[in-house]
Amino acid sequence: MATVVQKFGGTSVGDVTKIKRAAEKVKREMEAGNGVVTVVSAMGKSTDSLVELAQDISDSPDKREMDMLLSTGEQVTMSLMVMALKEMGIDAVSLTGWQAGIKTEPVHQNARITGIDTERIESYLNSGKAVIVAGFQGLSEGGEITTLGRGGSDTSAVALAAALKAESCSIYTDVTGVYTCDPRTAKKARQLSSISYDEMLELANLGAGVLHPRAVEFAKNYNIPLIVRSSTIDKEGTIVEEEASMEQNLVVRGLAFEGAVTKITIEQLPNEFDTMSKLFSTLADAKIDVDIIIQQMTGKNEMNVSFSVQTHELKDALKVLEESQEKLGYNDIRHEDNLSKVSIVGSGMVSNPGVAATMFNVLSEQQVSIKMVSTSEIKVSVVVPEADMVKAVDALHTAFELDVKEASKVTS
Repeated sequence: MATVVQKFGGTSVGDVTKIKRAAEKVKREMEAGNGVVTVVSAMGKSTDSLVELAQDISDSPDKREMDMLLSTGEQVTMSLMVMALKEMGIDAVSLTGWQAGIKTEPVHQNARITGIDTERIESYLNSGKAVIVAGFQGLSEGGEITTLGRGGSDTSAVALAAALKAESCSIYTDVTGVYTCDPRTAKKARQLSSISYDEMLELANLGAGVLHPRAVEFAKNYNIPLIVRSSTIDKEGTIVEEEASMEQNLVVRGLAFEGAVTKITIEQLPNEFDTMSKLFSTLADAKIDVDIIIQQMTGKNEMNVSFSVQTHELKDALKVLEESQEKLGYNDIRHEDNLSKVSIVGSGMVSNPGVAATMFNVLSEQQVSIKMVSTSEIKVSVVVPEADMVKAVDALHTAFELDVKEASKVTS
């Protein structure tokens, strides 16, 4: 008996009708003779509603209690899914993340999975049951309920697929696959038939919401076939694999973007060999995710350092920096918000010089100011005003010929 893992996101289980439709897909796999483990997200925007309830009580709700609260959303879905399956004559059982054996580090709201004990799941599979697991959650060694951060149900699904040595992992969502850009914003975006793990990982890290970055990491590390497909339309999805087998002529294979970015500048830091280490270790210890970093020498003994963070982390970042001013020895902190990050991604960029120049030329023509730049072998990211984000995305999507069905290679 082959084991397959499925994951249904919030929009795919947003109401009872959608839950029944998802249950039909579980039933189909069971009737094909497969063992099925299905990971579910909270219904629709129910997580957002829970966050709003918490914020009605506190501007800074306790992180442990937020995990206790938010983990309930997925539990509602899993129970309803099992009820739907039983009405269809399919024997099924629901498990919370901790009942499913998902173990995490002791971090609230953004924990990483450290291991999975699959004994209980395998026991149910061997008895012929479909297993429905609440995504996004686990249990720390200290017995605390933890959550995996936004999109963590993807991670739950791929980690379970790896632990169970599953044949495949299908991510069901509200789009038919991975697109050259988010089709809700880039109206001319088109679906890719396949994409490499590395390209998908860059896109996910850069704001493409179709897959969670840690899910792609798990898939790459354990070579799990990952298929992104629609929960409502029967159409071939996008395969995420080691080497993208199609559309190799594309230099840039996708664009990603994210708003709510803030640039923080720390002024007049001492120009010493351990300054950068102390600064970013301080932020890392506080679990502040730092993205683009720029260092500027302002004198023989001083320098400025700028970096970007998600705007929702600004308050925590400023707090820890202000508390560490004496240790770090800086003079002042400035920040600029209402920014966004726009990125181009493609493994073909390695062997095609001039891609960054094309990007900068396009943004210049659109009169979009560039605040920060970051590059790797397969991506270029720029921080631009949030008001110009969509304009920049549309112009770049067209410039790299991602709009057309038969894209040709950009070499200029």
